Amino acid sequence: MDLVVRTEHGAVRGVADGELSVFKGIPYAAPLDGPRRFQAPQPPEPWDGVRDASGFSAAVPQPVLLPGIPAAWKPGDGTDSLTLNVWTPDRGGGLPVLVWIHGGAYLGGTSGEYDPTRLAQAGVVVVTVNYRVGYEGFGRVQDAPANRGILDQLAALRWVQNNIAAFGGDSGNVTIFGESAGATSVVTLAAGSAGKGLFRRGIAQSVGALFCDEDEFGKVSDLVVGRLGIPATAEALAEVPPEAIHTAQAAAMAEMNENRAAWTNSTAYAVVFDGEVLDDLPWVMLRGGSGAGVDLICGYNTDEATMFTADLPAAAKDPALLARGLRLDPSAVDQYRAGYPGAGDAELYTLMLSDKLFRMPALWCAETHARAGGRSYLYEFAWRTPLNGGAFGACHGLDLPFTFGVAEDALRQMFGEEMPADFEVLSAELRESWISFATTGDPGWPTYSDADRRARIWNVPSSVADDPIKVSREIWQHRFSG
Repeated sequence: MDLVVRTEHGAVRGVADGELSVFKGIPYAAPLDGPRRFQAPQPPEPWDGVRDASGFSAAVPQPVLLPGIPAAWKPGDGTDSLTLNVWTPDRGGGLPVLVWIHGGAYLGGTSGEYDPTRLAQAGVVVVTVNYRVGYEGFGRVQDAPANRGILDQLAALRWVQNNIAAFGGDSGNVTIFGESAGATSVVTLAAGSAGKGLFRRGIAQSVGALFCDEDEFGKVSDLVVGRLGIPATAEALAEVPPEAIHTAQAAAMAEMNENRAAWTNSTAYAVVFDGEVLDDLPWVMLRGGSGAGVDLICGYNTDEATMFTADLPAAAKDPALLARGLRLDPSAVDQYRAGYPGAGDAELYTLMLSDKLFRMPALWCAETHARAGGRSYLYEFAWRTPLNGGAFGACHGLDLPFTFGVAEDALRQMFGEEMPADFEVLSAELRESWISFATTGDPGWPTYSDADRRARIWNVPSSVADDPIKVSREIWQHRFSG
């Protein structure tokens, strides 16, 4: 059965998928043709007739991030890629809305990688969004605004406000959720002023330390564009094929990796403090009361960095050297050894990196949001994958299949050859919690406060703990002006 819904720009025809109505590839902004590839998103042109919405659009330009992973984008793909997708169980109206912002270090990713069918089947409207990554989304362009990938997300959220009622959603009850760079986007939107009124709640799964000031923003962009030999204008950049930018980007990142201590971020792109999207670090903005009216869940995985450090030789896992790279006081290594007795150098190295990249940013956002009077929740995802003899632990991204209740595509990458026996138990519990939060603002565990620092520990069985990463929190406290 075909289904037709009228949006502000024209009618779209989706498809029935069991009890759901699904609409894919709906444009929320104009195609990325010519200089528009590097400018602020523009509204799509209205269309006549009924637009087919049965398949995903092309992805935004991006390189292959990991070997063996199919390319999301290839040269020659269409430019009408600033699109979103909607799953709805009931077009009658009034349902909570969940808007998913994908991760990918602001280097890659696409909405088509995620299947929110099981979330929608539980009685919510789910929207997944494409946004620009790489130089198109986060590089410096002299005659265009910064943070264009975040501006894309804002344009998508405005589309949701204006159109989601026709798909059965309540525009007054929108929750944004995302993982890694998507979680970074969630706290950016919550802490910044540009997103006010566009959503009511946010779920930030593994907030990434992906923020920089104008100085670093310019230096990183110069590393990329300097290799192209062109001015950093929208018109000049539009003449450069995306794959050429990807080559220059890879070379720039390799140069950055030769002197990590000189850079704030581990990748080429980050949210820049532009005074428009974001003025300062989200936890600084949240501490000042920005976002106090937004309910916020922030969380991290216990062993975030194991996926990044597993292949490093043992000699490279030097905690003292890493402490210098992370700009920690040399005494921090002794504090880690005392606080985590029995942990060897390799384990401490991974723990320190986990703290820097994800665990502390998530904790600080929850903490400052609570101090400013916001309804704030913290969690730790502690379920360990059996992959590689358990060496990866609760690694970065492991929560994703549990969030969506879809494990088939994740089996080899995250679990190995067989479905873990307790996957469905934990997945059902986590999904129920996210849906409860989107519906009522209550995920099913106590709010975070300085009094007890209570956090949900996701595992089988799950529990609630006080101050679960106290040692790391105290070590990093001097880096946090909270």
